Order: sequence, then structure tokens, then C-alpha cells
Amino acid sequence: MTRWAGLALIAAALAALPAQAQPVPFPQRATAYPDRPAIAVGVAWYPEQWPEARWDTDLKMMRETGFNTVRIGEFAWSRMEPSEGKFDFAWMDRAIAAAQKHGFMVVIGTPTAAPPAWLTQKYPDTLRIDENGVRAGHGGRRHFSFASKRYRDFSRRIAAEMAKRYGKHPAVVGWQIDNEVGPPSWDPESIAAWHAFLKQRYGTIDELNRRWTTQYWSQFYNDFDQVPLRQTGQQNPGLLLDFRHFTTATWTDFVQTQVKAIRPLIDSKAFITTNTMFWNAGFDHFVMHRDLDIASWDNYIPDGRPDWVANGANHDLVRGYKQRNFWLMETQPGRVDWVPVNKALDPGQVREMAWQAVAHGADAVLYWQWRPAANGQETYHGAILGQDGKPNPIQPEIARVSTDLTTAAPLLADTAPVADVAMLYSYDSRWAIDMQRHHRDFDPIKAFIDFYRPIRVQSQGVHVVSPEADLSRYRLVVAPNLMVMTQKEATALETYVRGGGHLVLGPRSGMRDDANALYPVTQPGPLADLLGANVAQYYALDEGVSVTGEIAGKVSIWAEELVPTAANVRTIARYGDKGGWLDGKPAIVTRKVGAGSITYVGAWLDAATMSKLAESLLAQANIAPLIPGAHPDFEIAERAGGGKRVLIAINHGKEAHALALPPGAKPAGGDWANGEVAAHGVAWFTLPGGAK
Repeated sequence: MTRWAGLALIAAALAALPAQAQPVPFPQRATAYPDRPAIAVGVAWYPEQWPEARWDTDLKMMRETGFNTVRIGEFAWSRMEPSEGKFDFAWMDRAIAAAQKHGFMVVIGTPTAAPPAWLTQKYPDTLRIDENGVRAGHGGRRHFSFASKRYRDFSRRIAAEMAKRYGKHPAVVGWQIDNEVGPPSWDPESIAAWHAFLKQRYGTIDELNRRWTTQYWSQFYNDFDQVPLRQTGQQNPGLLLDFRHFTTATWTDFVQTQVKAIRPLIDSKAFITTNTMFWNAGFDHFVMHRDLDIASWDNYIPDGRPDWVANGANHDLVRGYKQRNFWLMETQPGRVDWVPVNKALDPGQVREMAWQAVAHGADAVLYWQWRPAANGQETYHGAILGQDGKPNPIQPEIARVSTDLTTAAPLLADTAPVADVAMLYSYDSRWAIDMQRHHRDFDPIKAFIDFYRPIRVQSQGVHVVSPEADLSRYRLVVAPNLMVMTQKEATALETYVRGGGHLVLGPRSGMRDDANALYPVTQPGPLADLLGANVAQYYALDEGVSVTGEIAGKVSIWAEELVPTAANVRTIARYGDKGGWLDGKPAIVTRKVGAGSITYVGAWLDAATMSKLAESLLAQANIAPLIPGAHPDFEIAERAGGGKRVLIAINHGKEAHALALPPGAKPAGGDWANGEVAAHGVAWFTLPGGAK
């Protein structure tokens, strides 16, 4: 067996595991150390970039800013291993000792996102190759092949050396594997791994041909080795979806290679995670996080104009990876440096964004970074200090965030976000829609957020979870575009409805199986009998049409004609499309099933119409907000647990707004005065009744 084929079988086996397992035991607080702060607030610090004589000054200033945590090491491989097999950790020993002296918790990042030059020069086979056959050069980051056994061996070794040295260090509370993994590779090892993955997934080439319908365009394969490794272009949709399954399995195995190397060497209470990115589609994050302790992510507002509802949706998604609280491992102190116009957040918005993360389940808020390097690709990125080592104008606001979170930490400890609504996010469905949108504007992320927006605003609490999650605790479950639906998922959703739950399916739901093939029954496929209706036809719209009925308004982009097949199906919206295919046809139907219900929304509703639908769905499920009628600038959230209930109110507006508190609410901190919350202000309150 070749060395890459053996690796490929490991990666393939990972892909065969279920997409989500039960969360590992981990408290709803920043760490599993009971004597450490319940909420971490801190910054990325790169001591290797600065003279050691400056370290004490920096750490003292960090403490004055209110920080209790530093993250180090993630890009320092060339400093840790300046030549092959020759390690130098003395500088890092001193850096961690200095951080400990100043009272910091330390999170260590393994440095494998940026290999040293000696490695890529001596072993160019470790470099990734793009889809056009071009090998990456040195000097950037993430330029290694995710399937390279040699690179994994080097990665495992540096991670293990770090864990041997710092795994039981009293200041080290957590480990971050790599940094923002994602780009795949088309090198020979990746191609061999792909073929082994397919063999593991399908068993025989005949089964692959059947599932992919390879008689189309003479795509029939005689052997797995004939199947090209592609992620774009005119390729079989089954191949393109399995490419994503393959990258998920390979990246998961890459991360787990390091996890397995360090876990036996570190404190059992120290967490292991990897930091992910905004709506990243490079792999299935539910699978990636299955065997990690916590989720963490890097939240940036590239244009400096936060859409707080959409940003909150991504926080909820990250929390859904493990269905427990997470770390915000990076966020911006003002601006980024990688978009056409790098506008800074307005005064007050950095604090808003920190509290929003906490409201959605973050138990840590870490900024990137402390001070810009004197040179490098990110010298213009926002930082807490300027190039002169003095505080930037944003520092006092971040210091206030630190004071807030330190003060509120005992109250927030052991609490988690409360929600009666779950929204299902499917990576398979996102990928499948993106491959064949049929309408250029059918963006699956926008479609998800268009459902999420009014439901979150009106209910004031939403969890985002995998289609394989346990849904029994939720009164309402919404699947905006669950186009790829397995029979197992359909069975679980049917059980949920028959158990009294209220299920809502959006357009294109139940259209394809997990090989991206059309079901022989039109949408919603495996749930058509439960719904008592089918989609007769779907249409891409180049102009809007109206809908009338209980839910009246406008639709655009996408419309499906529904045909009831059961007597008790109720049509709650019909199209108005005079002279068109859709005129008078059902657009939204619903059916009661025992104490539960299933509703199918066959069209892309505009904002006002979606808001009406959300109101109706929430009322049907008997879900009411904590604060009815709150000003639309307010984001309201509840965290509960440990016998406590905490109400968080964030005013994302530019003016103060009145807030009518629920009975028994008592101010606990923030910008609450005279019945109002200040512009860009935050206030938190205790609620009676203990945890829900």
C-alpha cells in the first residue's frame, strides 16, 4: 500500500461516520478550570515579532486594558523549529512565564498554518497544488497539501513537542489546532486519497455509477482511479458534492492528527479547538467539531457596517456545531485590511459586537491583534496599539468591554442562550444549491438569513443546528432550504412532527439525496406523504409576483407550484400571476398532524411577507418574546442556567431607546438609565424564576 493510499483510507473512514455526535462534557463557561474566569477576554499576542525587552510593557498594558487571556504561537513555527529537528522553545518558555506572572490564561495555537521555509524548500511535495495544476510557493499561509503524509508527520511532531513542554503548564488552558483551515489540494497524494475515499464510500464502482447516474454524458467509470478530482466546472453533481465530503473528511483527519498527538500530553481540563471563519463552506463544520471540545470562530465585519441580525445568525451557527457555548477567538478592534474599503466600526460598535457574541453563547472574546507587526501582509489591519506601541483610539472602548465582561462573568457563568426555535443548517444543501442555483440570486446563505431575520427578531432567540440534532426540545423547527435530505433525516423530522412539533420547510426542500441525485418523488421528497402535497413545478422568476390569502405580499427569485394530495391540507397563500404558469396555484400549504404540523413555503418571500409568515408560525407554536414590541434597533437575548436567568439588551441604533422590562427584571449593569438604553449601549438584567 502506498503511503498516501493508507492515509486516504483513514480520511475515508472519517467520512463514513455520522455528521454529528453528542457534545463532549464541557461546562458553559470559558474553561473547565473552576478557579479561572468564567468569561475570557483577551488578545492575540505575537512575542516572537517584538524585542523581549518590550514584553513586560505589553503585558502590563494588556492587564490595564482588562484582559485576562492571551493567545500565542500560531504562526511561530520557524522560531520554534528554525531548522529541521532543531527546536528552540526557550523564548516561548519566557513568554508564557511572563504571561503567567501577569495573571493571564494562555491559549496556544499549533503553528501548522504557516510552515517554515526549510520545510517547503527541502520537501516541495508538501506544498498544495491548485485545481489548475499550479504548485503554491512559500511566503503566504495555508500553502501546504492537506493530504500530505510528510506534512502531517511534521505537524504531528511540532504539536507533540509543544504539548510535551506546555501541556501541563498551569497558565495554559486551551489549544487551537492550526488556523482557519480550508483550501484543498490537487497533488498526487490528494488524488490518491480521493479515489480511496470513493471506494470506501460506495464499495464498488457500479454503485458509484448508479448513485451518480453516470450514463449522462458518457460519464461511466470502469474504475475509481478514472474519477477526476474536481470542485468546479461541468462535472457530475454527485462528484462535486462528494468532493466536499472528501475535503471534510481530509481536513477533519488533518486536525485530528494533531489532536491525537497532544491530547495524551496535556491537562485533561484543557480544551482543544480550531478556529473557523464567517459562513465558511470549505468543509462540513458539524463533522469537523464532532471530536473537538469546543467550537471557536473569527468574527470580522469587513465593510464596517454590521448587519447585526445576519451576524447573530453566524454566532448561532457556530454555537450549533457543538450545541454549547463557544469562543470568539478573533474579532477586529476597529477595521480589517483585506476589502476594497476598510472602514472602521463606529464608536460603540466594537462593544456592541462583543456583547452580541456573548448574548449568542460566546464565553470568550479575543481581539486580533495587540499590535501590528513592523512589516508583513497585515500591517494595515486594526490593532489595539499603534505601530509606535501607544494605544489606538479604540483601546478605551475595548477596556470598557473588558470591564463589562469581567463584572458580568459571575452572573453569566454556567448560562447558555435560550431558544424555543431551531433552524436547520445543512452544508450538503448549501453546496448543492450553490452548484446549480438555477437563478443567479438564489444564494443559500441569503435565503437562510431571510428566514432567520424575522424569526429571530420576533422570537428573540434561535438556535441553529444540524439536521441530525435532537429537535425534541424545540416548539418550532425551520429548514429554509433543506434540498439534500436523507431518509434518516426525513424520518427524524416526521417523528418530530408526530410528537407535536411544528416544522417549516422552505423552497427546494427534499429535492435530492446525499449523492445529489433527484428523488423520484418531487419536493419535499421523503416528506411528501407527511405534508400531503407535492411540488408540481418550480420556476425561476425574473420579476416579482404577488401572493394572496392568509399570507399576502410579494415573492421573487423562486416560486414553486404546490398540489395538495391529502384532504386536510390547507392552502394559506396563492400566487397572483395573471396569464402566467403560477396564477391561482398554491404557494404555501400547511397540514396538521396530530398535535404538530408541517408547513411548506414554496416561494422566496420579500421581507414584509416573510415577517407576516414568521408572526403566524410563532403564534401557532405558542412562542412569545421576552419583550414584546421592542424597538427594531434592539437585540434581545436570554442566557439561562445554574439557577440563573440573564436578559441582555443591545441597542444597535444611533439613538437611545426606551425598553419595557418584563416583570421582575432587575438591572445588573450597563447603560440602563431612566427606562432607556443609550445609543450603541448594552444593558443586562436578572430575571426571576431560575433557568428555563
